[in-house]
Amino acid sequence: MRPITEIAEKAGIPAEFLHPQGRHKAKVDLNLIQALPERPGARTVVVTAVTPTPLGEGKTVTSIGLAMALCRLGRRALCTLRQPSLGPLFGVKGGATGGGRSHLMPAEEINLHFTGDIHAVATAHNLLAAMVDNHLKHTNSLRLNSTEVYWNRTVDMNDRALRDIVIGLGGDANGVARETAFEITAASEVMAILALCEGYADLKERLGRILVAADLDGRGVRASALRAAGAMAALLRDALRPNLVQTSEGTPCLVHAGPFANVAHGNSSVLADRVALRLADYVVTESGFGSECGAEKYFDIKARLSGLSAQAVVLVTTVRAMKFHGGARRTRDPKALAREDVPAVERGCENLLAHLANVAHFGVPAVVAINRFPTDTPSELEVVRARGLAGGALRVVESEVFGRGSEGGLDLARAVETACTIPSEPRALYDLNLPLEEKARRIARSMYGAADVHFSPKAKRRIEFLGDVGLSGLPLCVAKTPLSLSHDPELRGRPGGYLFPIADVRAYAGAGFVTMLAGEIMTMPGLPKVPMAEAVDLTADGEIVGLM
Repeated sequence: MRPITEIAEKAGIPAEFLHPQGRHKAKVDLNLIQALPERPGARTVVVTAVTPTPLGEGKTVTSIGLAMALCRLGRRALCTLRQPSLGPLFGVKGGATGGGRSHLMPAEEINLHFTGDIHAVATAHNLLAAMVDNHLKHTNSLRLNSTEVYWNRTVDMNDRALRDIVIGLGGDANGVARETAFEITAASEVMAILALCEGYADLKERLGRILVAADLDGRGVRASALRAAGAMAALLRDALRPNLVQTSEGTPCLVHAGPFANVAHGNSSVLADRVALRLADYVVTESGFGSECGAEKYFDIKARLSGLSAQAVVLVTTVRAMKFHGGARRTRDPKALAREDVPAVERGCENLLAHLANVAHFGVPAVVAINRFPTDTPSELEVVRARGLAGGALRVVESEVFGRGSEGGLDLARAVETACTIPSEPRALYDLNLPLEEKARRIARSMYGAADVHFSPKAKRRIEFLGDVGLSGLPLCVAKTPLSLSHDPELRGRPGGYLFPIADVRAYAGAGFVTMLAGEIMTMPGLPKVPMAEAVDLTADGEIVGLM
């Protein structure tokens, strides 16, 4: 690893805007945004994917490798990525800093505590929760309805035992007994606010807008009424500054915020993008999971609320993902999916075509990147290439950035350059003036292939309440499984004609959107039978192993 001061100099960050956090990571001062103008002609490339399989398709590897490849071509490029959550890291996914010859450094620190941003988010979130219960315990002058408190607690860990809990037991000294829950920190509204706000004043204003409860008359109560926003903002001051690290080839990368794409809006921070657009000609940013999750939320939430735009989309796929969606040997065994099966690839490409159609809704050109594996055969690759081009992709290229670093991404980088020269008019999927129910139908029909949307009685009551408190004009964030275009993780390929169920609706008023929970999606994941945590260890000389 190179000293972070050297990486900052390479990125064009003046020394006065750098706050080193040790030798290999640093915070970037927000004043840089006012001090430097946005580079003329700077372009943003959104990296998304087909519906991911349990094996992963390599979206982060591709994002890192693409940025490095653009630099290898002599372009100024920088990537903006989300910070990994400890939940999936110790659960199913493991480390989230790329791999092979396209990864971030220092990987162990980024994957674990990093610069403390996630801890700051959790602390600010839980401070508000404590102040709510403290208010209930003492005067309750705001007349909060203890059965209508919407603000749960949070922890950055998969822990299903905390999904439904009772607090305040043990008598009056311990507060008001009531039911509540924990959410994983990546699903916290405070995390969403961190990712979407524009500065310190905007941060405090958004925190004050958080809808924490309803009063006994059914009116909404905000965090500002509890006088909590100032202290929460103070806890988040340093976390608001984007983090600078480096790739395995010394390319600068900004890692900031970590909202999940299945339960939150799934994109790195607006502030990181604004910094990057002042430093680079190409900003490669990753949206979580498939195009119907992170990319839809990039265009309908992040871009709409910030005014940011994208000039191209990279859609990552793999041959084995096409086999998986094509029904080849219904197994998660990578050895079984490594055997040639051209008919399964052909069938599975329906999923690729659905995602290309999704990207087309947003009015930007798409490049398909086939994250190539040694077991992929020429016949299988040709099927993906032909179907991708027929489905509207500008180019379909093979990417070998995992095994070869930037050298393996040159074809992809050239294709992205070409895509960014094509005039486009990025657009959102729906008008904000539509009712919340109609926004949900637009997303479900256009992105998921559903015939219609079914709202539970609870969801209908919540929608009515949000209309009463003036929040029906916000964009929509659908929380759904990432393992299918639908709400059902068992529906592979390109499902269609089904009823998309909305079970609950929540207001993220401070972040500026409304969340609808589809099917059985939960905001607190659980650990698998054999969690990845069992593979992580600390050696006698202090080296962390098992994260990558």
